[in-house]
Amino acid sequence: QVQLVESGGGLVQAGGSLTLSCSASGSLSSINIMAWYRQAPGKQRELVAEIRDGGSTNYAVSVKGRFTISRDNAKHTVFLQMNSLKPEDTAVYYCNVGRWISTGFRTNNAWGQGTQVTVSS
Repeated sequence: QVQLVESGGGLVQAGGSLTLSCSASGSLSSINIMAWYRQAPGKQRELVAEIRDGGSTNYAVSVKGRFTISRDNAKHTVFLQMNSLKPEDTAVYYCNVGRWISTGFRTNNAWGQGTQVTVSS
């Protein structure tokens, strides 16, 4: 089993920055990808960014160029640096880990409890 703990959420004004972190613990041997998802009220949970063990990344079009995902493999921690925040970024952000199988398919082994990010206009 894998446990994930997120931190770093908060309230910021539009144009501001925020950094989220997620620490993983437990059985991590099969994990090769870490990601951030978000869910706004009344909307589906969506992928924000993900990063594989090899360093390759994938971003949602809506955040590309503004957000940066990174990881500390030794500490099993993933970060999300969010710049130029917009009110549309307001959501609960969830950490996720899994194992990449092929393009368009991977496992979802665990989810964090989420951290609230609120961007005021």
